[in-house]
Amino acid sequence: MHLRVSDVSGLARWYDEVLGFEIRAEDDVSAALGGEVGRPLVGLHGGRPAHAAPSDAAGLFHMAFLMPDRAAMAAEVRRILGHGWAIDGWADHNVSEAVYLRDPEGNGIEIYADRPPDVWRTMDGDLLMTTDPLDVEGLLMASSAAAPRLPSGTVVGHIHLRVCALGPALEFYHDRLGLDVTTRRYPGALFLGAGGYHHHVACNIWAPRAHRPRSDGSLGLMSFELLVPDGEYRREVLAGQDGGSLMDPDQHGVRIAGE
Repeated sequence: MHLRVSDVSGLARWYDEVLGFEIRAEDDVSAALGGEVGRPLVGLHGGRPAHAAPSDAAGLFHMAFLMPDRAAMAAEVRRILGHGWAIDGWADHNVSEAVYLRDPEGNGIEIYADRPPDVWRTMDGDLLMTTDPLDVEGLLMASSAAAPRLPSGTVVGHIHLRVCALGPALEFYHDRLGLDVTTRRYPGALFLGAGGYHHHVACNIWAPRAHRPRSDGSLGLMSFELLVPDGEYRREVLAGQDGGSLMDPDQHGVRIAGE
């Protein structure tokens, strides 16, 4: 995930203190954040004047950090609550349990843990995903202590985007990139994934509706990486492109990277 931000240092400190991220690299204009090992998960970029995104512009709905298990999620939530940071919402999605919040610059964040795929259900050919009340007490009982750092094994599980229209998003992420449509059961939203996963990318046209693509100079999501192990796929989807990056219909950069 790559975000344009107004205060690289201040936001890096927040991800470090509240969420437990390691600051893997930092200079005057950028910072790379992640766990103790593995790829960085978030890049923060400053260094030039930027403006707040218009309220009707496409952009990030939330970036979702997948915890390795329910106990790790409970420990991470205890860490967030221990710092007095506000939780925006709690949800049981049937396939997962999720907590929602925002960083100090307003970027949406989901902290979640998956249920085992063998208990996921389908209905009329679509994966059954719900937004039901979360058993918060039951979740917190899964860990008695706050996470000392970001739980080992945390990854970016999916990204959820505000888009101007679902049709062009479907053409790009399904027809061009080959992600499977996993469910259309949410009005005004589209969920897509690979390898049987519930979703790696989601798009919505929920209110307030986006009517324009993101602009290059706006704060918020700049681009994200999809890690794909298939080299032949990467060569095919990037044929004729300069480098490993594409641009989706709403002007989010999408880098197709190898694992």
